[in-house]
Amino acid sequence: MRHFLSATLLLFPLHLYGEGLPDLGDVSQTVISPQMERQIGEQSMLQIRASEQYLNDPEVTDYLNRLGRQLVANSSESSEPFEFFVIDDGAINAFAMPGGFIGVNTGLILLTQSESELASVLSHEISHVTQHHLARMVSGQKYDSLAAMATIAVAILAARNNPEAAQAGIIGAQGGMMQRQLDFTREHEKEADRIGLDLLQQSGFDPHAMPLFFERLQKATKLLEGDTPSYLRTHPLTTERVADVGNRVQQIPFRLVADSLDFHLMRARLHAMQKSPKEAVEYFRSALGDQRFGNPLAHRYGLILALMRNGEEKLAAQEFDTLYRKAPPNATIETLAGRVRQIRKDPGVLEFYRTALKQYPTHRALVYDHIVLLIEKQRYSEALSRLDEQVNLNGNDPILYELQARAYTALGRHQEAHHVLSYYQILHGNLRGAIEQLELAKLAGNDYYQLSTIETELRQYREILEAQRKRK
Repeated sequence: MRHFLSATLLLFPLHLYGEGLPDLGDVSQTVISPQMERQIGEQSMLQIRASEQYLNDPEVTDYLNRLGRQLVANSSESSEPFEFFVIDDGAINAFAMPGGFIGVNTGLILLTQSESELASVLSHEISHVTQHHLARMVSGQKYDSLAAMATIAVAILAARNNPEAAQAGIIGAQGGMMQRQLDFTREHEKEADRIGLDLLQQSGFDPHAMPLFFERLQKATKLLEGDTPSYLRTHPLTTERVADVGNRVQQIPFRLVADSLDFHLMRARLHAMQKSPKEAVEYFRSALGDQRFGNPLAHRYGLILALMRNGEEKLAAQEFDTLYRKAPPNATIETLAGRVRQIRKDPGVLEFYRTALKQYPTHRALVYDHIVLLIEKQRYSEALSRLDEQVNLNGNDPILYELQARAYTALGRHQEAHHVLSYYQILHGNLRGAIEQLELAKLAGNDYYQLSTIETELRQYREILEAQRKRK
């Protein structure tokens, strides 16, 4: 515990909570520095992660990040950190924020019919980041702190997702002046299309997928009875854009690019999560019955998830046996294998996880399931050892701190439990909640080292909270 708590604190520097800093004067510049962009994005993400619509599903999120990193590797800012995340919203939308944070709605993922189509959206959004389009929009105004800039960035995103509610949200963020700048300019869109198309091709995806997705968006508009998808409101699809992209791809030879199995599995996973359990079971049984469309492995995977949600675990396990015989080696399916073994109360399940994690050591869903099982089997020390390793790898993952708290509580180590829960609260943008947990931690133990760390963090967080109060 001691060796990583102080290091973890460094992951949450005061610049993430810019209200606690003195006024910076006019922080607007012709171009915001990359460091400042990242800070704006980080602070904005604190608010986004606190939203109920933020989908912290490790399978879907990790897949999106693998796909995104494949594209970023061929961009002009390949060494810069990017984070891709999912918003649980059926609206067709995706958006980019300063600093390399890119969000995609579940509705858009489900609309795409190929991995290259999804990659075309990501490449477009990556290009908005690498060309610093949103940063230019924000930097054109005058703000007295990074926090104010982050607030307006979030207001922009809120308005872009819901233009009808823009006025109220923007006024609240002192950004009524930004209303006229909510949408990217035509030049921004053309530039993101051009660079995104090159990025798509260089990354091994089918560039013809971009105009195909444009067509799909236009069809979606008609299906919505005249209502325009959010993505088209924030990324206006002009005739000029369509023609320009169409002309460009005509010059590129066509080649067949196969979708990854993970793409189909994640779409099936979202269908299984968003439909009612009964509807999902019927949907996937129907899909399996019609073998002309879709990926049968993904359909069976979705059926198994739906059956589990519907309480039909025995039948789900039977379906999994069929899936496992036919599926190639895959981390997501291996994670499901672990859950099926738990359903069957397999006495060798812990050994299964140890073996699986040697093959897929970074697959978060597999890591989580193993740790949860260790806690359930009262192997708390082993669970905490695994959690220490994961926190050192990814200190921005709130799930890890929640699991630590469970293990510490079970061991009666309440001071440490409350301490790590303060980090959980911080990562959800809840500064008051973090302070409350630290105050509880003070009362729960007498470890000198921990008390010293807790007092330091309490002092910092209270200073930030007081600065926030004075600014209101």
